Amino acid sequence: MDHRGKVDQDTIIRARNILLASGRRTPREEVDAYRVLARVSPASYLPRLVNALLRLTYDTDSGRRHPASLALCEEAVAVARTVDPAEPARTDLLYRALDACQRELYDVGRRAEGLALRAEMLSIGRAQAERSGSPVVRGLRDWAAGCSEEGRYAEAADALTEWVAAILPDGPSDGSLAWSLVEWIAALHDAGRPDEALAAYRTLVGMEADEAVGDRGSIVCHLYSLIGYAQLLDTYDRGSQAAAVRQEALAVLTELDATGERKSWSGYQASFWAVLLSCSGADSERPAAGEPRPPFGATPMGWSPDVKRRYADSRATLRAEVDALAARADADPDRHLAELVRLQRVLTVRSVVHWVERTHLFAERVSPLFGEGVGLARRLHEHDPGRGARLLAAVLVDRSTFRAAVGEFGPALDDFREALRHLGEAC
Repeated sequence: MDHRGKVDQDTIIRARNILLASGRRTPREEVDAYRVLARVSPASYLPRLVNALLRLTYDTDSGRRHPASLALCEEAVAVARTVDPAEPARTDLLYRALDACQRELYDVGRRAEGLALRAEMLSIGRAQAERSGSPVVRGLRDWAAGCSEEGRYAEAADALTEWVAAILPDGPSDGSLAWSLVEWIAALHDAGRPDEALAAYRTLVGMEADEAVGDRGSIVCHLYSLIGYAQLLDTYDRGSQAAAVRQEALAVLTELDATGERKSWSGYQASFWAVLLSCSGADSERPAAGEPRPPFGATPMGWSPDVKRRYADSRATLRAEVDALAARADADPDRHLAELVRLQRVLTVRSVVHWVERTHLFAERVSPLFGEGVGLARRLHEHDPGRGARLLAAVLVDRSTFRAAVGEFGPALDDFREALRHLGEAC
């Protein structure tokens, strides 16, 4: 829309009356008024128009997006670009408009355009950081997530390496460092950089241990970090190191069974566990060729809307595939039972990611899936002990972490000890 040019006086008066009238005006009325006045006084009203357009995209009362939210966001970007570069708020206005627009583009599947806007956001962030002298570059995490979804893992890893280097000196004071470390670890693993991934995991484990000892963080999050670290060590065939880390996890879980958490926390622990669980299951995910893959390591809030929706919606199809494969596994366990265990775990992990934020239904919906997974893994172990021992141990560890997430530390310890027995480790 052209926000410049002549406009008749009556239209201007009506627009001003809308803004000056007592009572509540609708977002639509506000946008229409600012569109008129921005043509009369661009310096004063273009920034206000950007903000009004962004507000109109989402109705806070109904919790619904506007049917034309993408068009409104695109207009907001176009308007923000026309704001005088001398206006101090221009950079933040444009960044916010780009951010809103890229989400809408991803939501409708226009992924390349969405990623291009993230690149522009990153460019703005770099310019801001250079002017301010800050090492923290806004937009790096969004860019990394976008690259990861497209399989550009090296770029994602480089971006998160830069991000973590900037925030690591400030430590975990604001609570965001742990989440960034998990994103970084996942990106390094995806990029095929095992030594760096393991070093990053050691940083996470050390930080969680220090936080737990100092009562600044959850003991159970320390447990999750140890278990995740052991799983990654196993992935890289570092079995003796993994076994030693599992012994540390056993000690922490034994303490939790005896004393519970020393302090009450806000409930972030389950979300932290869910992200680490999705990371441990990432190598079992087999997306179709050309299909974007979630940026495992990032919370689902950091995934693009279309990927998040596809991931959640896939559960019904996966359930049907698991049920169909179960019938084939009954007839021919040699060919199908191990694959059934893998596929059922994929369903379990996706269900955890979906339900973990729906706290009133979380345990009820996912507990049966962990029980089903352990049952299938026991069948595999009975059918083929050599092949099934490690798979049964892995599924038992999964259920152990779930039980810890819902505060059932005794059953969690029982599962973990049984897993260690199947691995031939001290329990």
